[in-house]
Amino acid sequence: MTWIELSVLTTHEAVEAVSNILHEAGASGVVIEDSKELTKERVDQFGEIYALNPDDFPKNGVVVKAYLSATSFLAETVEEIKLAIANLVNFDINIGENVLTMCEVNEEDWATAWKQYYHPVKISERFTIVPTWEQYTPVKTDELIIELDPGMAFGTGTHPTTVMCLQALETVVQPGDTVIDIGTGSGVLSIGAAMLGAKSVHALDLDEVAVRSAIENIELNKVQNIVSVFHGNLLDTVKEQADVVVANILADIIMSFTDDAFTIVKPGGLYVTSGIIGAKKDEVKEALERSGFTIEEVLMMEDWVAIIARRPHE
Repeated sequence: MTWIELSVLTTHEAVEAVSNILHEAGASGVVIEDSKELTKERVDQFGEIYALNPDDFPKNGVVVKAYLSATSFLAETVEEIKLAIANLVNFDINIGENVLTMCEVNEEDWATAWKQYYHPVKISERFTIVPTWEQYTPVKTDELIIELDPGMAFGTGTHPTTVMCLQALETVVQPGDTVIDIGTGSGVLSIGAAMLGAKSVHALDLDEVAVRSAIENIELNKVQNIVSVFHGNLLDTVKEQADVVVANILADIIMSFTDDAFTIVKPGGLYVTSGIIGAKKDEVKEALERSGFTIEEVLMMEDWVAIIARRPHE
């Protein structure tokens, strides 16, 4: 199938409005290439930030890209998009140069093009995530290499929430521990726990596609004798308590089952939660404390939060 890549050069002020116009025209999402990304200051704590290629960004302003199927109605759709963007000036929105360009993209190329942006990334003192199609030689003797084939749906393992969870697991998982991974996704946290010496890991996800992806990655990293993957909602498939429970999901979901989570963490055990935006940090902390947890540590990266909480000894 052929797709049309539609690119609009505009201003930072108009990004949200242009994105909305493209969405209403049939795009399921947009790609934003911001010239400010080249000069943005970032914290390079574990070497996870790589040099950006200036050729991938506009010299000024912002390029908003969307993908539309090449149908017989495309010409009319593009004209409607042009008119809608031009009309933004009537709302006192500066649209800048407003240059619109198009090119064809074959679905086969589109499905694999993202791989060029995914390289080995050291995300903690010991963990390095390596895509399956890359060659990598460990730098340290105790380095833990997680091979990952995330596909287009389950992320690369380098999102701040995942990074913080792996950093937390690195400090809390002890050899022989039992671990539960709620919302496992690509399985990266379960794999990490197994590599840290966990005796058993119970991974679960509500999405059947995620379950298949996790199983593939777990087998790829040869920890299938430690990690078991189940299809289930939150704690439905969990029968026994664990030393460490990790949930990298969403703040509202985390807060919806803190009482249940408390019951499946062993006394003295730890509960690692993430997927929490900064604005929700205090709400999540309060929900955890109401259920009986004590807050051990709060990690922050960009605008994301991870919380390490402990169930007190009885």
